[in-house]
Amino acid sequence: MQVLDWIVIGLFFIVMIGIGIYSYRSNNSSSDFFVGGGKVPWWLSGVSHHVSGHSGVVFVAYAGICYQYGFTMYVWWALVIGIVTLLGAKLVAPRWPRLRQRLGIESPIEYMSLRFGLPAQQLTAWVGVLIKLLDIGAKWASMGILLSGFTGLPISVGIVISGFVSLIYITIGGLWADLLTDFVQFIVQLVAGIVLFIAVFKHLGGPSSVATMWNQLPSGHANAFNGPYTPLWVFLYLFVKFFDYNGGNWNLAARFISTPDGKNARKASILSSILYFVWPLLIFYPMFAGPLLFPNMQDPAQQLYPALTTQFLSAGLIGLVLASMFASTMGMTVSDINALSAVLQRDILPVLNHKFKEMLDSDRKSLIVARTITIILTIITIIVGINQNYFGGVIGLVISWFGALVGPMAVPMILGLFPKFKYSNGPIAIASIISGLLAFALTKTTNLISPDVETAFPLLVTLVVFIIGGYINKIRGAQVSSDVNDLLEYLSLPNDK
Repeated sequence: MQVLDWIVIGLFFIVMIGIGIYSYRSNNSSSDFFVGGGKVPWWLSGVSHHVSGHSGVVFVAYAGICYQYGFTMYVWWALVIGIVTLLGAKLVAPRWPRLRQRLGIESPIEYMSLRFGLPAQQLTAWVGVLIKLLDIGAKWASMGILLSGFTGLPISVGIVISGFVSLIYITIGGLWADLLTDFVQFIVQLVAGIVLFIAVFKHLGGPSSVATMWNQLPSGHANAFNGPYTPLWVFLYLFVKFFDYNGGNWNLAARFISTPDGKNARKASILSSILYFVWPLLIFYPMFAGPLLFPNMQDPAQQLYPALTTQFLSAGLIGLVLASMFASTMGMTVSDINALSAVLQRDILPVLNHKFKEMLDSDRKSLIVARTITIILTIITIIVGINQNYFGGVIGLVISWFGALVGPMAVPMILGLFPKFKYSNGPIAIASIISGLLAFALTKTTNLISPDVETAFPLLVTLVVFIIGGYINKIRGAQVSSDVNDLLEYLSLPNDK
């Protein structure tokens, strides 16, 4: 890191904070703070959905997987997410803004009190908050690891720096600041990624390296499936990501909720899908080449990306790449915290104390509470990030914990939007969530579940209980309230409505 690199990083942080200050006037209520008043254009929502769907984990844990297993990293992550987001554009995304139009929701699970009843909604809220705290903590940890690799600073210092800057602009500017910084961060990522791609591309011999490189890499690196990432594992992971990227991950649902209508939400989802199909190929190419460039690297997860940038880029450009990694992490963590704050303010606190419910009727008070909650949550997640080793490190938090636990929370939340599952009521939703959590505990305490199935097992159990429970209710002649029927019919309007 040269002086010029530090200047670039400093300018990046100043721009982020400046956007937060610029967005301050756009927030007059919690609705503006959490869902942009439902006025977010589809292209901004789509870019933000993409940027908010990945973090510095890509340059830490995923870089290590690229180094060790090769092309399968693109297949099981980027390709899978591109497919499920494209499917969601047709099936799920348009339903989210319709919920806002019909019910005035500001959090993704707010509608569940009508659809499933308060107990099911509260269970989803409380468990979801806990697992999101772990997920966000992992992303702060990845940023700390990257900064340490570039500068030698302690990991905890990197976590605090990135967390503090994010805290300033998200607390001031809310969702609008999040969306605008996501767009700027995407541009920074784009420029930095292309610069590093071209540098490595030239070093390896230009266009011919796209084909010849794979013959020089270790056996299996060109395969779609390699190591633990078997066809069965990837196929089941696709189910996990379908629920995750179409709204089970609350911050991604917020991107759709904030669009004006179903048509715009669908276009946003398609744009995000296209970016997932194309952009990771440029990001991963230098990582795929890692074993050729840096043979016998001891800890590629922590060493590879810093080594790539310091080896192939000059002063100033190194700072740009580091800024792009900050951008990637901050985009996802900030959007996560914004969605988490919405759930706490809209779904949990009003149930605990009626005073918070009264505050929802006041734009000024609701905005103050929203900002206060955001500050508290950011601090908690920073603490989790500093202590990430207790949860198995970054990969352990992202895949083994959040990846496995998002399913039980997301199944009722997503399938509850469809008339086909209208007989799966509150008790069934609760039973399915608890079953999924027990399945997760089983994977953590025994070796009974195959590694190919382990990550998806909690979701599969939740899915089976939710669907079968609804079918039993149907044949028993269970009644569905007119409010629920009306809501589900409205959500199922054609996508151009």
